Amino acid sequence: MTLAGPAPGEPVALVLTADAAAVAAGDEIRVLEGTAALAEIGRIERDVGPRWIWWSKDTARLLVEAGIRPARCWDLGAVHRLLFGGWRSGPAEIWAALHDLDPGEIPQRAPEDLFSQLDPRGDPDEPVGTDGHLRPEWVDGEWAETPARLVRWAELARDLHLAQVDRLGAITDRPAARATALSESAAELLCAELEVDGLPFDRGVAETIVAGFVGPRPRTAEDAGAQLARRDHDVLQHLPPGATFDLRSPEQVKSLLRRVGIEVPDTRAWRLERLVDAHPIVAPLLAWRRAERILTTFGYDWIDTHVDGNGRLRGSWSGSDGAAGRMTATAGLHNMPAELRPAIAAEVGHAFIRSDLGQIEPRILAAVSGDPKLAAATQDDDMYAPVARQLGVEREVAKVAVLGAMYGQTTGTGAQALARLEREYPVAMQYLRDADLAAQGSHDLRTYGGRLVRMSSTNTNDVTERDARSRAAARGRYGRNAMVQGAAAEFFKTWAVLLRARSGHLGARIVLCLHDELLIHVPEANATAAADTLDAALQEAAHRWAPAGPAGAPPVRFVSDTSVILRWSEAK
Repeated sequence: MTLAGPAPGEPVALVLTADAAAVAAGDEIRVLEGTAALAEIGRIERDVGPRWIWWSKDTARLLVEAGIRPARCWDLGAVHRLLFGGWRSGPAEIWAALHDLDPGEIPQRAPEDLFSQLDPRGDPDEPVGTDGHLRPEWVDGEWAETPARLVRWAELARDLHLAQVDRLGAITDRPAARATALSESAAELLCAELEVDGLPFDRGVAETIVAGFVGPRPRTAEDAGAQLARRDHDVLQHLPPGATFDLRSPEQVKSLLRRVGIEVPDTRAWRLERLVDAHPIVAPLLAWRRAERILTTFGYDWIDTHVDGNGRLRGSWSGSDGAAGRMTATAGLHNMPAELRPAIAAEVGHAFIRSDLGQIEPRILAAVSGDPKLAAATQDDDMYAPVARQLGVEREVAKVAVLGAMYGQTTGTGAQALARLEREYPVAMQYLRDADLAAQGSHDLRTYGGRLVRMSSTNTNDVTERDARSRAAARGRYGRNAMVQGAAAEFFKTWAVLLRARSGHLGARIVLCLHDELLIHVPEANATAAADTLDAALQEAAHRWAPAGPAGAPPVRFVSDTSVILRWSEAK
């Protein structure tokens, strides 16, 4: 069977199981079964290159596992999060939102009993119940039970795509919304590839690093207990004989420190580091905490759980955290301690290209606010230097002031420079102030790319006036930051998916997306070309994404620090 209809880039809805698929191109719908399903999908991708429409990343992962890496897609879940905010984006939520149904009334699947059998709620072979919502049985997977149901599920995906396109078009004050929908969808596809490909990992090096902190891998429970006791003793030996404290309890650690004459409000690492000369117990306590984190979060069990026999560290990825839209990952991929980075090693004959965006948040602020003076500062490799000259302060003070303005900080080192920021960069500061005031008033926001950031407050009738003011101020700080962080996330993903599209012929694979940093695994012979492609993708992203500033203002300049390395720890 062949699908005759689609042209390059034309939307084609796809639903896929392990042994069957349904595709819908316009009014033409076909069911594919057995090994022919993936073969035909691969042929359509290779010969036509449509824009595949699917419900979620699950479909993308099935394709990637089968060796099919689509060039274009539309992820209904990703676009739903863009349009409506939040992180819940299953079929039931997508359907309810586009049909203006109450998401709080989405039906849940209940065990079969006499009463449910007496109330069949319409035709079970139709995906929509008598209440207008999708049937929970279909949402839970019964759409895949028959060819006819596969067809209906593909039809729904096709129709919901059109409804999402209409909703995006209605966001008239965010003309970039459709482009963001495409990049967000591609980012979900990239997440599927990150899950399937994994991060190259040197197990031997990792175990050596862990052993340096907590000792060799214990052979028995008794060995493990003895190691714990030795690490505790390294700290407690600095106390009078007989003193016992649970080092895993913050309150008992505070009592321990009080015993030696140190009073602290909390036991955060940065606070203890400032007290390292106050008593001999502080340094071993900090060392104990580092070892404990390695043991409990990134120790031998973590390696055994997340590193496979092919030497790849694997976790789950999401293209959006549901707030401002940053990518997230599990298995420690987004919070791995620096001590373990030597274990992230390129395979033999390969190299990493590592690139980190420079000063991305203030550059994003310059772009989305349209402040011509701040845009002029981005022409410098270090944009804080011209800002500091403009404000008449030291560079570090200027940096703290700019970041503080984006986070709503009004006290501390940069507070005195805030008034100068207001005077010298009034457009950018007004942009932040408008977001702050809107959020304080519980008005939802939309980022430059069109992502809804929910700011609607819950019922505050039972809170004091003081608490209400405090909550409003917190919403304001969150809102002003979300407008910058959200746009930065959109820009980063645009950069990442452009690199994915432009570097496939080099055998390059993105293996890590960490906030503002990309790590690419590539055959060593293509490393220089991949690095050049990465930098070119950044300039293309800036051209495609960044809004045009006022007449006469220079375009905002984006910069990155790019290097060719063999281990992640080699990056500066």
